[in-house]
Amino acid sequence: MVPIRLKTDIRIERVFEADDYIGETPVWSSAEQALYWINCEKSATMHRWCPADGVHQTWPMPKRIGGLVLKSEGGLLVVLSDGLYDFDPSNGELTLRVASPLPSHVMLHECICDRQGRLWVGAYDHEWSPTNRTSQNAAYFRLDNDELVPVITRISVANGLAVSPDGRTLYAADSPLRRVDAFDLDPQVGATSNRRLFIQLEEGEGFVDGATVDVDGGYWLAVVGFGQLRRYAPDGSLDRTIQLPFSNPTKPAFGGPNLDILYLTTTRLPITLPGVAGAELNGALYSVEAGVKGIDDARLAG
Repeated sequence: MVPIRLKTDIRIERVFEADDYIGETPVWSSAEQALYWINCEKSATMHRWCPADGVHQTWPMPKRIGGLVLKSEGGLLVVLSDGLYDFDPSNGELTLRVASPLPSHVMLHECICDRQGRLWVGAYDHEWSPTNRTSQNAAYFRLDNDELVPVITRISVANGLAVSPDGRTLYAADSPLRRVDAFDLDPQVGATSNRRLFIQLEEGEGFVDGATVDVDGGYWLAVVGFGQLRRYAPDGSLDRTIQLPFSNPTKPAFGGPNLDILYLTTTRLPITLPGVAGAELNGALYSVEAGVKGIDDARLAG
């Protein structure tokens, strides 16, 4: 571990040399006291690491991986580019549960479970580029039984998924637009309404990537390319900024025995903005002691 102290005296540690190309989707298992996360591609891999004893396991994935959630009955659900798969870590077996309804260039990506254990999953339109900004063939889906139901459409790159502690607000972003929207979420049926702007990053402030919430409803956003971790209050006001020594944070997740450690994945994609330091430190897994507590990740019901 390489401890790093900033002027703010917030302790940041380089806790694991993952060398991820696109590290994403950290998920803490309180039952196992272990952190799962993924390397989306080059090469697609799932990681599991126990901070207490340092044991690290990996499972290669047969295609691009976008996310994972823990299941209530054990095991995991893994989001690969072309569908949702039940995964048994004891033998590495993947079993297709639901095929993606999207064309092959639009790949399933980030996912979470809401407080009731419903799965939400976004997608990434790989035809989007700085010269093709109109490509919006991705969407956010809700898993109903074994059907992916589109809920939010005309998305380029889904990111920033999170659910408020009371389960009544869903946050979802489209990274190229640098914005996060908030939606009222009906806890009983999973319907969304009252879409409104929650966060808008300015040009030159990097891009929206992954997020999580703390026990007080603070929304913690990884600002990729800009080297910042930001906390936004439930009303969307910027409450706190942590300047990071690395430039490309991708997604935070609370973990540790007391859920008071923020783990941060990173990417080695060449997206660091000019003048932002720390590109050479990307690819590792980091921890941040931010002085707040998180919430256990909800497990997939059924």
